[in-house]
Amino acid sequence: RYRAALEEVEGDVTELELKLDKLVKLCIAMIDTGKAFCTANKQFMNGIRDLAQYSSKDALVETSLTKFSDTLQEMINYHNILFDQTQRSIKAQLQSFVKEDIRKFKDAKKQFEKVSEEKENALVKNAQVQRNKQHEVEEATNILTATRKCFRHIALDYVLQINVLQSKRRSEILKSMLSFMYAHLAFFHQGYDLFSELGPYMKDLGAQLDQLAVDAAKEKRDMEQKHSTIQQKDYSSDDTKLEYNVDAANGIVMEGYLFKRASNAFKTWNRRWFSIQNNQLVYQKKFKDNPTVVVEDLRLCTVKHCEDIERRFCFEVVSPTKSCMLQADSEKLRQAWIKAVQTSIATAYREKGDESEKQEKKSSPSTGSLESGSETKEKLLKGESALQRVQCIPGNAACCDCGSADPRWASINLGITLCIECSGIHRSLGVHFSKVRSLTLDSWEPELLKV
Repeated sequence: RYRAALEEVEGDVTELELKLDKLVKLCIAMIDTGKAFCTANKQFMNGIRDLAQYSSKDALVETSLTKFSDTLQEMINYHNILFDQTQRSIKAQLQSFVKEDIRKFKDAKKQFEKVSEEKENALVKNAQVQRNKQHEVEEATNILTATRKCFRHIALDYVLQINVLQSKRRSEILKSMLSFMYAHLAFFHQGYDLFSELGPYMKDLGAQLDQLAVDAAKEKRDMEQKHSTIQQKDYSSDDTKLEYNVDAANGIVMEGYLFKRASNAFKTWNRRWFSIQNNQLVYQKKFKDNPTVVVEDLRLCTVKHCEDIERRFCFEVVSPTKSCMLQADSEKLRQAWIKAVQTSIATAYREKGDESEKQEKKSSPSTGSLESGSETKEKLLKGESALQRVQCIPGNAACCDCGSADPRWASINLGITLCIECSGIHRSLGVHFSKVRSLTLDSWEPELLKV
């Protein structure tokens, strides 16, 4: 009965060890998975923070996302604490029980089995000894007595170890599980407190979102109404913005798409975004590209229709150094661009004239006839110098139109000399066709003299 009871206990302890080993392994797997979850969760939090920084222009989104990510980060910290406590309460405590207490039981069992075997051997020897061999009888009896005494001591120790293990098993398992449950209680309590603090803000944000949804629905209805109104109108014709404004705040008189013929041998046409600004004609391939200047100074240019090429709606901007062939999308647009260029030429010429007058006023003193005389003389010398430089070039010694000698006027965009009568006729054409300037009375910039 004693042996049967021991066998039952030993089987029970073996099964207990297997169960505890399995539980510890499951606990380790749970902790590892939990830590991996925390790592992934932290990366997710960083993603929310990145989105918050990206939304810096929207205060509501940035504030909300920052608050939420901070709260969730705090929850990750609580999770890490929970896993640490789980490791201490389940893994460490139960592993310690298996490695120390169950090991002691196994050591006691080995010792018991050893002494039990020794007792069996002593009993066998004692039974085998012959009665006529008195010396061997006494020896066998003594060995049996000593072995039996040792066996009883070891058996008592083994039983004591079994009782200690049975008692400790209950307390160790329940203590570790109670610690584990308290860790969960603290985790959920902290989480509840954290989200209770965030609750009012979330409620307020929900109210704001409801209002945003109402506003969005209203805006959608307004947009749909505008959309249906627009669809009822006929936009089949070219209704591109055609107007130009020489006094535009951004300095752009007119802008839009035009086809430009390349100056290479292939004469390919490319669609580019053209604009008239700062008395220049420029174009861009993309919005962020730096503008490419086609004409540096509109005062030196003229513009004309081109009907001698196969393409329609073409016009040409001619400067002293080159010409640029352009094509609009329609006749209406071509006329608008030509008018815009002509007006810009006239405005540029007028602005330059105004600047010259201001400089002359600044340079001439208000009193003193002697100083005024010398100032005029200096200006006339400048004029005579310009006259000499222009007339010394072959072909400039006679009026380009009527052939009169010693012309004292010039058209600065056409690069021709004129007599006073022909210069009057050129003035009547308008500055977008011919810009007239005196060779003796006006001041001449170096670039005009080059033309």
